[in-house]
Amino acid sequence: MKNMKINPFKNLLLIILCLALSACSGGINAGLEAYQSPDGRYAFLYPTGWTRVKVDGGPEIIYHDLINSNETLSLVISDVNKEVELEQLGDPKEVGQTLITKVIAPEGSGRSVKLIDAKKREASNHIFYDLEYELNLNEQDRHELATVVIDRGTLYTFAVGTNEERWNKVDSMFTNVIESFNFLI
Repeated sequence: MKNMKINPFKNLLLIILCLALSACSGGINAGLEAYQSPDGRYAFLYPTGWTRVKVDGGPEIIYHDLINSNETLSLVISDVNKEVELEQLGDPKEVGQTLITKVIAPEGSGRSVKLIDAKKREASNHIFYDLEYELNLNEQDRHELATVVIDRGTLYTFAVGTNEERWNKVDSMFTNVIESFNFLI
């Protein structure tokens, strides 16, 4: 240790490298705010600047963009049998189709929906089904992502979407939002 010389150039380089790496690590969730349920059970990220609204008889949680009000996030919470696991309801594609026919566009709704992608993901010791839809609602084309998960007899359906014109600008951010949904306890 006696012969160790301090090189100011190396120290400066090390500091710059550390700052650059820390800036890069925050980039994935840049522009997102954190939400945690009051009971501490689950959490997710939502876009900065979005505001929460309450709808009687609607989803548990709804956020929307103040500027592009058709950009929305919602969380629907439903009870299921405590013995049921997500994979017992079907594979991702089957569950995605069931959501279309029973919830998003039931017969007579006038809505048309196409399931684009459906995949299984594991996170926070849970199985999630991530779904991607194209929708036509009231003559407006929309694009939505959703994730479905079961925890302790409760089915969570978490979704975020926008009109088709804005989709390419927000798709990666919305993917981060959907994949951020997780359980804390």
